[in-house]
Amino acid sequence: MKAVVQDRFGPPDVLRLADTGLPEAGADDVLVRVRAAALNPADWHILRGDPLVARLMGVGLTRPKARVAGIDAAGVVEAAGVNVRGLRTGDEVLGFCRGAFAEYACAAADLVVPKPASLTFEQAAAVPVAATTALRGIREVGEVTAGQRVLVIGASGGVGTYAVQIAAALGAEVTGVCSTRNVELVRSIGAAHVIDYTTDDFTSGPARYDVILDNVSSLPLSRLRGALTPKGTLVLNGGGSPGHVFGPVAGIVRAAVANAFVSQRLRPLPSRQNREELLAVTGLIEDGKLTPVVDRAYPLPDTAEGLRHVEQGHARGKAVVTVA
Repeated sequence: MKAVVQDRFGPPDVLRLADTGLPEAGADDVLVRVRAAALNPADWHILRGDPLVARLMGVGLTRPKARVAGIDAAGVVEAAGVNVRGLRTGDEVLGFCRGAFAEYACAAADLVVPKPASLTFEQAAAVPVAATTALRGIREVGEVTAGQRVLVIGASGGVGTYAVQIAAALGAEVTGVCSTRNVELVRSIGAAHVIDYTTDDFTSGPARYDVILDNVSSLPLSRLRGALTPKGTLVLNGGGSPGHVFGPVAGIVRAAVANAFVSQRLRPLPSRQNREELLAVTGLIEDGKLTPVVDRAYPLPDTAEGLRHVEQGHARGKAVVTVA
């Protein structure tokens, strides 16, 4: 099969298209014929081995542990392990797939779910990581309820576009922060108010928010806290840039220390892969409350170009790779 492989850490140029063997599916796995895969910030962090602390956490010390990258995809079940129930050959699915930048990828059977019929494979590939992260940040960590004022920083990005829609579906009054070119997009997906960060500073205004979801991590903690209500919640979703030793971990540690001394809740957004969250977001999609926003689709040989686009941080919604 064709796959995008990486033999060393570095810029996108280290990626190359190669012929490899089919991945081996275990008894509890499914083999998925990949139709599209998402491009995530995590992919370029892994590509570069950045932050360095990530190498100690399983990415690989001197070279990538996983030769084929990509962590979520949509496609068709090609084969199912002997212990798998509820999935069969030919089923269209989306979920967390190991080595998604390839014609075939393996996934634990409990980490893929049926693809909503209304979605294209490109739209479906844009769902798993970004939509479940947004759901977790808004519903679980932020504990957003109807009537609350919610601010989403990075509202036009992959997680942000889902977060705006999910918070609005919960009945919150949502304000999105984005650049000038994305104002109308953010308004169109449910934001009651949109702040253009190139002309306005939300931290200097009078507005205070019950929940802030920060997907960018470009502002000091003190300024973010200043935009919160006295009992408000700040949800921190990663961030960081290439070359950092600790990346977003440093900011999360600072927030954890500060959290012990303030009345506001300062919470990191944990990363995980969860079937119940996948089913929750696909349910919202089927109910018409959530729509993936796909910025660009790249053919598999152009995966490196797609990762460069994502690394620049200006994608509108999600960028994806079309495999077949």
